[in-house]
Amino acid sequence: MTSFWSNTRVVVTGGAGFLGSFVVEQLRAQGCSSIVVPRSSEYDLVQMSAVQQLYADAKPDIVIHLAARVGGIGANQANPGRFFYDNLMMGTQLIEIGRQRGLRKFVALGTICAYPKFAPIPFREDDIWNGYPEETNAPYGLAKKMMLVQSQAYQQQYGFNSIVLFPVNLYGPRDNFDLQTSHVIPALIRKCMEAKEAGKNTFTLWGDGSPSREFLYVEDAAEGILQAAESYDGNLPVNLGTGEEVTIRNLADMIAAEVGFSGQIDWDTTKPNGQPRRCLDVSRAKQLFGFQARHNLREGLKKTIGWFQAHRHALREVHF
Repeated sequence: MTSFWSNTRVVVTGGAGFLGSFVVEQLRAQGCSSIVVPRSSEYDLVQMSAVQQLYADAKPDIVIHLAARVGGIGANQANPGRFFYDNLMMGTQLIEIGRQRGLRKFVALGTICAYPKFAPIPFREDDIWNGYPEETNAPYGLAKKMMLVQSQAYQQQYGFNSIVLFPVNLYGPRDNFDLQTSHVIPALIRKCMEAKEAGKNTFTLWGDGSPSREFLYVEDAAEGILQAAESYDGNLPVNLGTGEEVTIRNLADMIAAEVGFSGQIDWDTTKPNGQPRRCLDVSRAKQLFGFQARHNLREGLKKTIGWFQAHRHALREVHF
């Protein structure tokens, strides 16, 4: 615990969501007693008037912007316009009104989807502009990347203190396990468990299993965000991850083994694979504010599967 948060008023957009709930918990553990979590029913942050009202009501010192319109490949393909517009407007307006009101600091969360489709592995922050993102989630990735442009421009012109972090795919307890909108780990966990319970000897996954991904346990992500908020004031983008790369096929095998599903996984190669490879260079975060993930993938999967088994009666599902 440090004194940094003790007398600080913090707004956490998306604070009632998956990652946000862990950030709020850790803020409280760090001694922050004034935390505002705006709900979309009260503040539609796509609307400028709602953003202005939020700042007027909450009077924050720091804003941690985690709110996003987000989903897996299917959700991105079905909602490219909505994902672009909603994410762009939320970020742009929150930063602009923060500047107008003399906000002490703005902490923005970008996305791994902002990186070019064929960026060299591991993804280094200096390569973030060297190509176009993978097509299935490019609108979302580019909308979030505009916060980096705005943050750097506002630092240059106005001296506005803002940072932009780029995490890899997150997973962990409280994730969205809806099969239509979830990301790969919660979807795999649910499919494996339901196939096992139904006595099935097979289930189907999209693509051919060859793409690689990197995953960051949600509690580690929350720690990284707060470490950066407290200790980093630079204008460079910073990756948050583990540097641990795994293919989707191997990931599926790991989850099946942990769940106890001994059947076969069929791969539907008529469906898209998405980005070919994703793995981050995580040295900048360690160098600039000392962040290093505490959970490896196997440890995180065990905790996530245990949570899902204990909380299946109250699944959080997200529909568009």
